[in-house]
Amino acid sequence: MSPEELVQAALAVRERAYAPFSKYLVGAALLTKSGNVYTGCNVENSSYGLTVCAERNAVFKAVSEEGKIEVEAIAVVTRDLASMCGACRQVVNEFGPKAKVYLADCDGNVNATSVDALLPGAFRFEND
Repeated sequence: MSPEELVQAALAVRERAYAPFSKYLVGAALLTKSGNVYTGCNVENSSYGLTVCAERNAVFKAVSEEGKIEVEAIAVVTRDLASMCGACRQVVNEFGPKAKVYLADCDGNVNATSVDALLPGAFRFEND
């Protein structure tokens, strides 16, 4: 899947976000090494600590469907090219420390980076 297609998948799922409090819709599309794509959107809750980000939704969906995964790339679409929060960076790092990251907005602007660049010196517990 091309980066453009991954961004389009994230843009499409962004419309399903449940964000009645922040009004900040986020969509994510995750590509695993196996070639499967998993999408997620942010889901807010009136008890704010229970809110789940789009990126973690996509990762958790991939794990629940495939088991052990390796993230090849993730696209995140917001209204303003925002980056992933720290928690999402750490979760994506767990499954794809070398993964490509495409940060996009609704106007088609895309910034390409990597998990390594977003989370230098990341905590990793190797348990093989």
